[in-house]
Amino acid sequence: MTKVYNFNAGPAILPRPVLERAQQELLDYGGRGISVMEMSHRSKEYEAINAEAETRFKRLLKLDESYRVLFIQGGASLQFAMVPLNFLPANGTVDLLMTGSWSEKAKEEAAKIGKVHEAASTETEHYCRIPLPEEIHLSDNPAYVHMTSNETIHGVQWHDWPEVGDRPLVADMSSDILSRPFDATKFDLIYAGAQKNLGPSGVTAVLIRQSWMETAAKTPPTMLRYATYAKNNSLYNTPPSFGVYLLNLVLGWIEDSGGLEGMAQRNERKASAIYAAIDNSGGFYRGHAALDSRSLMNVTFRLPSEALEKQFVTEATAADMIGLAGHRSVGGIRASIYNAMDQEGCEALASFMQEFARHNG
Repeated sequence: MTKVYNFNAGPAILPRPVLERAQQELLDYGGRGISVMEMSHRSKEYEAINAEAETRFKRLLKLDESYRVLFIQGGASLQFAMVPLNFLPANGTVDLLMTGSWSEKAKEEAAKIGKVHEAASTETEHYCRIPLPEEIHLSDNPAYVHMTSNETIHGVQWHDWPEVGDRPLVADMSSDILSRPFDATKFDLIYAGAQKNLGPSGVTAVLIRQSWMETAAKTPPTMLRYATYAKNNSLYNTPPSFGVYLLNLVLGWIEDSGGLEGMAQRNERKASAIYAAIDNSGGFYRGHAALDSRSLMNVTFRLPSEALEKQFVTEATAADMIGLAGHRSVGGIRASIYNAMDQEGCEALASFMQEFARHNG
């Protein structure tokens, strides 16, 4: 089988050991003679998978029972609305830290429910960097502060968390969750669509502080209340069971690979190889993100012309490197190098970039 290097932004690459394990268990899970996809979500076998996924998630982040991990459908796009439905009163204000397209989408949904305040924004600079601490101007008493830890489209990432005092902090971490160690207790809620760094599409992990969840509104419909999922251990209705099964296997793979410390070392080495190819190209490649805001998950850059960018993508695809076209809204090139991407893939892309520049520069 030809090895393909998958740089797609999402649904994205999954760890090969996870796929091989799922393949082995596809027809017969645990000697039951059926697949997890066919199994009742009320069975003791599936309940064990579901519970283990929550336990592993919190163990990786070194969290205690003051937090819950919920498994919800609808992706991060549903969370853009679900968070304000639960925590933003109609006369309340949410402070937003604007760093790219996904924080814009979060703002659009929150504005339908309450007031929004841009506490910081780098839009005038085409979202090429993360705001400086002195550029952040928070409200005195917002319902919460919302941020996007890593912007997949623009390739910028927070490397130090903003100081928000005692204001609740909410983060969309869809594209860099569990890619590095961090103090999760700084956050009251973190949500992450699985399809970039946790597993397949169809399941979203929500980490929530229990004491904050207790302050949530009681008025949203049942399926849009976090309390519904917490009370029923994410089993109120039929969950995305195969997605949670695969997510649990990915969490096990992260633990076996050195945990978040191991992921951080792996991801820094990978990103360094590609950024070096950009920086040493004599200007042929132009990185979008400022040096101090570069993402370790999504490397975005431009070539001298759109024609060369199309040629780059075509030739890379022929060389078994797929998913390198930038997002349709901004163009350019984007290499998504989530946890499951290995060093070999990044070195192969860096070598290709060097050869492409040599022949076309």
